[in-house]
Amino acid sequence: MSQKVALVTGSSRGIGKATALRLAKEGYDIVINYARSKKAALETAEEIEALGRKAFVVKANVGDVSKIKDMFSQINEEFGRLDVFVNNAASGVQRPIMELEENHWDWTLNINSKALLFCAQEAAKLMEKNGGGKIVSISSLGSIRYLKNYTVVGVSKAALEALTRYLAVELAPKGIIVNAVSGGAVDTDALKHFPNREELLQEAKEKTPAGRMVEEEDMVNCVMFLLSDQSSMIRGQTIIVDGGISLLV
Repeated sequence: MSQKVALVTGSSRGIGKATALRLAKEGYDIVINYARSKKAALETAEEIEALGRKAFVVKANVGDVSKIKDMFSQINEEFGRLDVFVNNAASGVQRPIMELEENHWDWTLNINSKALLFCAQEAAKLMEKNGGGKIVSISSLGSIRYLKNYTVVGVSKAALEALTRYLAVELAPKGIIVNAVSGGAVDTDALKHFPNREELLQEAKEKTPAGRMVEEEDMVNCVMFLLSDQSSMIRGQTIIVDGGISLLV
């Protein structure tokens, strides 16, 4: 059997990088996708290769369908297969509702929602050649509850979770399992773009019932569970990893 291959979008840093490294430790060759952080992507590739696995770096803005198709063409040419797709890449404009413009909406929805649909289409074509695969997306609590300045990102994540349900049903006959993981506030580079970052972090530290904030490893642990055989009957679900903070009114 050929070596298993995993694609993690936005894997040059944060949760994406942590997931890519864990998958490499589990024996997967890794496709590292980035849009702007070439240096960080190459550093991630070095770390993966140090673990004895192959790392293939592909630059692609997943908000652009032509770039998605080109990325998967490269993956097919390099490996001829894909077993795991972790839809992690995300972006978004964070402003009050009355300050949002059409381009803010388009940019955010393209990268956070449209990308899942068109990446999943291409991933499915490669996965079904080897009898199936697993797709896991990264979401956030803003999909189901109000977060300040988070309107378009929250809407995009809600769309991602709805799409996860549709993909789970329609890709099941191809042997493809689709789920998502929604996280509470995690102190990554992405959080630095939040205008109210300190407020979010403080609330998470003080109010999370588990007694601490969610960490990258908590998210990765859940992703890895959904990619394992132990979770094969979990389909189209969004598992919340937030230490219980979303339970508070």
